[in-house]
Amino acid sequence: APMPGYTTRLLTIRLGGHDFRIRALSDLQQFADPTGSAHRAGISSSLWSLFGQIWPSGRVLAEAMSRFDIAGKRILELGCGLGLSSLVLAHRRADVVASDHHPLAESFLAYNAGLNDLPAVTYRDLPWSTPDTTLGSFDLIIGSDILYERDHAGQIAAMMLRHARPDAELLITDPGRGNSGPFTRAMAAQGYTVTEQRSRFDEKDVAPFRGRLLSYQRDTSIPVLKEPVH
Repeated sequence: APMPGYTTRLLTIRLGGHDFRIRALSDLQQFADPTGSAHRAGISSSLWSLFGQIWPSGRVLAEAMSRFDIAGKRILELGCGLGLSSLVLAHRRADVVASDHHPLAESFLAYNAGLNDLPAVTYRDLPWSTPDTTLGSFDLIIGSDILYERDHAGQIAAMMLRHARPDAELLITDPGRGNSGPFTRAMAAQGYTVTEQRSRFDEKDVAPFRGRLLSYQRDTSIPVLKEPVH
C-alpha cells in the first residue's frame, strides 16, 4: 500500500482507570492532503495536524466522561479530533455520536476503536456553519477546546439551537483562550447558566488554573423564546 504521507505513533493513555491505546500523528509537523479534501473542508496546512494530537483539554474532557452520568442520554461530541471522549463513552456503552470536519477524523476514530476492541463509534462529518437536518437532538453535547477561534462561539451557540434538547447539558473544556466569555453570553440568551470548574490541564499548571471545565445547563421551568429557524 502507498504511504499515506504522514507518520503516526501509538500512545497508551489512562482514562478512568482504564488504559486506552491511541494512534495519533507523530507530531505537529505532519501534513498530507493528496486529494485536496482538507483544502475543500477549509483546513489549512498549519491547522491540519491539530486533530491528530492528544491535547490536555481532550484528556480532561475524556476523564470527565469516564464518570459522567450517561444513563439514557444521547450524546454528541463536537470537534472530536482523535475522539478520546467518544472512545471512553463507547467503552461505557453510551449512545454517542462523534463529529468533526477533518477528512481523517473518521478513519482514526475507527482505527482507535478497533485498537481497544470497541464497537464502531458512529461518526458524522459536521461542519459547524452548515445545518445538518438529519442529525437530530441530544441530551448531552461535549467538546474540548472548541472555542479556539473567535467566530466559534456563535457557531456553537447556533449548533445548540439545532441539536440540544430542551433540558440538554453542554460540557466543554477550555484551556483559557479568552473566547468563553462571549460564548457564555450567547448561551445565556438561550436560557443556559454556566458552572465553571477550574482544573489543571497539565502537570506544570499552578493555581489559579486557566483551564476550565464549563457546564451549561438550562432551568427548564423558565420558558425560553427560541429564535426562528431559518
